Amino acid sequence: MIKEEHDLPVMGASQGPAPMATTVINIQTETSVPDHIIWSLFNTVYMNWCCLGFVAFAYSVKSRDRKMVGDVIGAQTYASTAKCLNICALVLGILLTIIFIILFFTGALVFSVNTMHTIRQQRGYH
Repeated sequence: MIKEEHDLPVMGASQGPAPMATTVINIQTETSVPDHIIWSLFNTVYMNWCCLGFVAFAYSVKSRDRKMVGDVIGAQTYASTAKCLNICALVLGILLTIIFIILFFTGALVFSVNTMHTIRQQRGYH
């Protein structure tokens, strides 16, 4: 019997002029969609001018529901609407609070309350 000699390639060594093939694995991470539910809850409880805080809270809950189902696009849409409503509620709440404080300290609010009290007394309401 003739003994044949076999050359086995060494692992990791280049076997010729051909370029070495590489494999790239892309792992997609979950995109985090903020639902702004805490901010909406704050606006609902403390600064609920024109019910914007409550509407923002409803959109935040819808965003969280969409996220749980796996609908990232729907969750982002509802979250964006909730964010806009929260910004509007916050700005409107701050402005109206500042206006109220200004009216209170300038006496315009006290004057209007006294006027209403005088009108009620003249009409016989006690």
